[in-house]
Amino acid sequence: MAASQKAIDNANRLRYIRALERFHKGMISYLMNTPELTSKGLNKKIENSVKLLKRIDEVDLYKGELKDLQTLVKKMISYKDSEEDVENIKEELLHSSNQLDKDKNAKRYKKDKHSNSMFDEWD
Repeated sequence: MAASQKAIDNANRLRYIRALERFHKGMISYLMNTPELTSKGLNKKIENSVKLLKRIDEVDLYKGELKDLQTLVKKMISYKDSEEDVENIKEELLHSSNQLDKDKNAKRYKKDKHSNSMFDEWD
């Protein structure tokens, strides 16, 4: 019985992560591709995205980049009905998203430090 519960928990966790990623991707796409960005339009986009996110139970995330993604999504939601200038919001969110992507990529690609020195012993 415990194994199936673990599978269910894992599926719920994945579903939540995908929902966060979908929310994030949708918001960034909206911010980058909307020619006339308005706070009303932004609020509507956030509202609709939150509806989809609310359908899925929130799950505790422990991995660094997933935690950062969750924090970024919450930050995006917090800008709903904000008095701040839409361009400032856009700049702030795109910057945060870019930092998240940089952190993810930094973990993925590791440059060999002193790559030539590995061949020194062959001489």
